[in-house]
Amino acid sequence: MNVTELRPGNYFEDENTLYQVIDILLNKTAMRKMVAKVKVKNVRTGAITEIARNSGYDVELVSITKKNMQYLYDSGTTLVFMDPKTYEQVELPKANLEHEIPYLAPNGEIVMVSYEDEILGIELPAKVALEVVETEAGVRGDTISNGGSKDAKLETGLVIRVPLFINVGEKVLVDTTTGKYDKRA
Repeated sequence: MNVTELRPGNYFEDENTLYQVIDILLNKTAMRKMVAKVKVKNVRTGAITEIARNSGYDVELVSITKKNMQYLYDSGTTLVFMDPKTYEQVELPKANLEHEIPYLAPNGEIVMVSYEDEILGIELPAKVALEVVETEAGVRGDTISNGGSKDAKLETGLVIRVPLFINVGEKVLVDTTTGKYDKRA
């Protein structure tokens, strides 16, 4: 596939490296060939870079497999996931999932991403429901001093700001891209 035909979300291989397209900008000047500036994420390392290629440069589009899985538990150095249909269990190193760990509650649904037989990582849902395990009681009328919000520690250890009316034991929806409170679950 020509590099100018790539779109955000595509996966491709270039120089033995697997990339996911984040954004693409096509630049054409009067005297030169079109140049594609592609913002990419190295799927294996997570590094985000920008590569520039002239039009006519071909890359190999690859097919990524996505499978719905369920998070089971933390075994110390790995996290254990299960396919709810086949009950097959897969372990992934915790070091590879540092960003995702605060949003993983037991029995939570995720999507496992793999290429051929290599597991590349997981994709979280846009929002996850997590239980509040620790927060101070909201004082009625105290909205001036702290803007109407307070800190709350969730079941995964994540600390976020929540409205004053949220109490211990309630479930809240957390946006997994921003890490912020969305609403009650």
